[in-house]
Amino acid sequence: MNVSTWVLDMKDSSEELDEKIKFVSGFVVAFRDQIHTDIQLRSGENRPPIPAHRALLAIRSEIFSNMLDSDGCKAPPSDDTITLPELNHEELECFLELLYSGDLAEERMSKHVYSLSLAADKYGVSFLQKLCERHMLKSLSSSNALDVLEVADTCSFLLLKENALNYIVKNMKEIVFSAKYDTFALKNPHLSVQITRASLMDARRNCVG
Repeated sequence: MNVSTWVLDMKDSSEELDEKIKFVSGFVVAFRDQIHTDIQLRSGENRPPIPAHRALLAIRSEIFSNMLDSDGCKAPPSDDTITLPELNHEELECFLELLYSGDLAEERMSKHVYSLSLAADKYGVSFLQKLCERHMLKSLSSSNALDVLEVADTCSFLLLKENALNYIVKNMKEIVFSAKYDTFALKNPHLSVQITRASLMDARRNCVG
């Protein structure tokens, strides 16, 4: 294959990918323009509900599918509204944007990643769970390690929890002696115990080494 043919093939592949993206983005357009919406989602705040589509919710989440199933003894949500009390309005907007497009601006993701992780875990949206886990993993720092550990423990993100725990152990003085740790320890005594044990095991390994 010569260079010009390779370049043309690459161009065709790029155009084909663009066409596919445009084709599958129809639900995003339907959500944005509120085309044939048939369900409303309400946050825990006293704000107007957000119109959405039953079909997409059912596809994205088995939990939503069961909630929307009116078969047999299961009743559909009253007045065609589902309330997600754990999310505020802005978080709900982000959650729906992710369900429809699979993507979210970096700034909004960083701001709401903990709430989105908990919602993804509660409603069984595995793609969103993995997306949040990867985001927290790459953004792990001394300022957020305790928050990440707490969310990872709640959502059973085992790899993320292990990384957060190791990070905290390696930065014990900066993290454990902060005012934030006092609040964390009162709220999560079991995680405080795990941090202490991990720290002792790390110190023992260093002594042996």
